[in-house]
Amino acid sequence: MGGLRELAAPFVVPGPCGVAVRDRLKHLTPQDENVLRLVGEHQGRLASRDLKARCADGLEHSADTWASRKRNLTPLSSSRIAGAITKATHDQWALARRCQTAHIQTLETAIRTLRHRLSLPIGTPGTKRAPGGYRSRSEWFHKSRRLAALEARHAAVVADRQAGRVRVVRGGRRLLHTRHHLIKAQFTEGRWRERWEAERWFIAADGESGKRFGNETIRVTPDGEVTIKLPAPLAHLANTQHGRYTLTTRIGFAHRGVEWADRITTNRAVAYRIHLDTDCHRWYLTASWQRPMVQTIPLEAARARGIIGVDTNADHFAAYHLDPHGNPIGNPHRFPYDLSGTTTHRDAQLRHALTQLLHWAKQTGAAAIGIEDLDFTTEKTREKHGRRKKFRQLISGIPTGKLKARLVSMAAEQGLAIVGVDPAYTSQWGAQHWQKPLATPHRTMSRHDAAGIAIGRRALGHPIRRRTAPPPHDRSDRAGHRTAQAGPGNRGREGTRPPATDHAPGGVPPSGTRKREPSASNTVRDAPRTQQWVQDSLMRTG
Repeated sequence: MGGLRELAAPFVVPGPCGVAVRDRLKHLTPQDENVLRLVGEHQGRLASRDLKARCADGLEHSADTWASRKRNLTPLSSSRIAGAITKATHDQWALARRCQTAHIQTLETAIRTLRHRLSLPIGTPGTKRAPGGYRSRSEWFHKSRRLAALEARHAAVVADRQAGRVRVVRGGRRLLHTRHHLIKAQFTEGRWRERWEAERWFIAADGESGKRFGNETIRVTPDGEVTIKLPAPLAHLANTQHGRYTLTTRIGFAHRGVEWADRITTNRAVAYRIHLDTDCHRWYLTASWQRPMVQTIPLEAARARGIIGVDTNADHFAAYHLDPHGNPIGNPHRFPYDLSGTTTHRDAQLRHALTQLLHWAKQTGAAAIGIEDLDFTTEKTREKHGRRKKFRQLISGIPTGKLKARLVSMAAEQGLAIVGVDPAYTSQWGAQHWQKPLATPHRTMSRHDAAGIAIGRRALGHPIRRRTAPPPHDRSDRAGHRTAQAGPGNRGREGTRPPATDHAPGGVPPSGTRKREPSASNTVRDAPRTQQWVQDSLMRTG
């Protein structure tokens, strides 16, 4: 087993703790849309100023500076709106810091790989664990220049992190850069400007337990009426008492509507967000709330009724049903999806494939789904697989992060547990030990189907490999016994042997039985390893 890395133990993935539902705000009047635009623009400017102040504080931030920013925002909005803006600012700053850390780790991985490959002689072949040297002196020279560029970039990012400096763009950096190539992105300047402004609006409110219907700023009644607390400079636009504006539309959440209604009728906290989809010119309201952490079942309980092993690929899920003993049941199942096109199309494809997978898992009666705990952060760098562009595109196309979040959330609603396993050697050992034995004229086994079996067996706690290689044919005692074989002291390790060949086909052998049973050895050389030799009580003479 030398050279194999230590495998992590399987674990049950914790369930989701948040819920979000969305509904469209239909039949809005021009006055309603005008009020929503004015509120979004005003509070968006306040959010931009607060984010700028938070980034300027850097590592000097404290509870006092937070309270000071909130006091400055309160006269221009309200106390609750100021609290929602400052909280969103801190969440965005913290996210930027986490992304900064991940960027530093990616740069360090690329720098280590470049230094290793540059240190090797030109033309040195690589191995499965490490890439080799570069093919030519020209490539070596260009990679040395890239190493210098990455080291300079790494030093700049590390200096920013130590100083508490982050780079944040409200509205999204990708959308900001789209402004420089509108024709390629198939945008007009007016359309881009409309989307840019809509992304920078801020119409959101955190929930408050104990307040009426769980939210004082954006309030939704059980019959679907939506009212908004206007900020102080826009209070003259109110059409109801206490500076509130009531929209003419009514909403009703088709999904989780009963759960949402139970919360607001008991005045439990519900957060709301209103945004405009500029592509189809529709307004939406999103409601979200937290619920107690779903208690995960013990690992042994998840294994009790078998498991579904799922291998994640760039274009499909390969799933196989295994019983509690690790035996494959039935035929493999594949759930395809297409991750090309827009983000909306990719999300819909992923949801559809996961829905089919979960419905089939419920039909099999299994209690859990085993899936690899994938992370391709260190594998996506072009420094390790520079010439293998198709391979880099393949691993970059697998939606590991989004898959985890969606699968855990959707499986919790179906009452299924998710068991994460170490992804090491699942495809290799699955193809080696399970692909060929399970292939029949009526069943086509792919490498991915065999990997699903390997993942399921690892989730169940069983070994993936079925047996080790047999001993050499010339000397059966030279390589020792197989690891899956019984010990030499256990005489039950030998079962019924094949029929004897010292008679005609179909005839009765000299012993009078169709199959020979194990017999004791007649020579000292073949004595058991226990070194206990029993002489026959009847001395043969003759």
